[in-house]
Amino acid sequence: MTDLARGFPAFPRGTRRARTWWGRAWLRALEDTSLDSAPLRQGRRYAHAGLVDTITVSPGRLHALVHDGDEAHHTTVRLAPLTDAEWDRFLARLARKAAHLAALLDHELPRDLVDVAADAGVPLLPGIGDLDPECTCPGWELPCRHAAALCHQAAWLLDADPWLLLLLRGRDRDQVVTGARPDADTPAVTAYATPVADLPDDRPDPTATPDPPAFDPAPGLDVTVLGLLVADAAAKARALLATGHWPAADDRQDRVRLAAAHPELRDRLRPDPRAVRAWQQGGATGLDVLEHPWTPPEADTNRARAAWHGHDLPAPAVRRNHWTVRDRQLRYGPDGRWYPYRRHPDGRWWPTGDPHPNPATALARTEPGAERG
Repeated sequence: MTDLARGFPAFPRGTRRARTWWGRAWLRALEDTSLDSAPLRQGRRYAHAGLVDTITVSPGRLHALVHDGDEAHHTTVRLAPLTDAEWDRFLARLARKAAHLAALLDHELPRDLVDVAADAGVPLLPGIGDLDPECTCPGWELPCRHAAALCHQAAWLLDADPWLLLLLRGRDRDQVVTGARPDADTPAVTAYATPVADLPDDRPDPTATPDPPAFDPAPGLDVTVLGLLVADAAAKARALLATGHWPAADDRQDRVRLAAAHPELRDRLRPDPRAVRAWQQGGATGLDVLEHPWTPPEADTNRARAAWHGHDLPAPAVRRNHWTVRDRQLRYGPDGRWYPYRRHPDGRWWPTGDPHPNPATALARTEPGAERG
């Protein structure tokens, strides 16, 4: 795929911002992935100072030399290309609506095209953790300031040419246009005269819980509970079709999940209230964080310490993946997020608030009033 690489001259010194919604979404993925805002700020200053050399864009890879004092560092940011199957699904949807391809040719990225692709299981824009930085500098931040500078300037390139996003995902403009056009063997007159097929109905949201069906009263049967169980079974089937995984690993997890989704069933199921709160906080991962301490990789711990000290937070007591500050605690999860906890009067630690990749942000969610459910 190296023959698809494109090079772009260095940006001159000057202050600018991502001006398109997709350029800002690119930077948001960078910010959501980072555990420390300080390298992001430094990277933005480096980008504005014109310290990023020629940028090369190729499938799955951004690369540039980034100058820092008397040194220059080879900096790479990777984004996983789409598979052939994902490209087939995306191109099929792109071909259904000529306006989408016309917008791309006009260097616009329609929001609904990104949504349609996501419905087909095809990620166009990066999400949390999708941007994978590498740099020859000695820093261990993720991302370092050099990778952050490259990502900022990449957002400016994407502003001007959203085709570069598709190139990063694996194909250039000619390949996309060819793949999205009608069969080349079909005469233009025939293609024009062919009636336009109705668009299929929108797929249901796989994360939505279906409304419970209504059943006629029956002796000895709680039809309200029956309706909830039927709706829950439909939601589980929908999640399985969307993700390929059951939402719960075993019967106990399933009882906790059901109680978290339907408070009216808790008296019957009698789950551990802390387990219910943990499921509301982070699903199966949140429950695992509640119940199973583990030892994170050293690199993750070092990045967290840098973020912690960068925000001038109180010194924590660290034990494996638990960081404790008096009556507040963070627990680092296997998904790279910090789960906030607070010590309750019963002496136990209870989940409170939503998890976040940045420990400083997560610690703020241990404040009173951040509890859920």
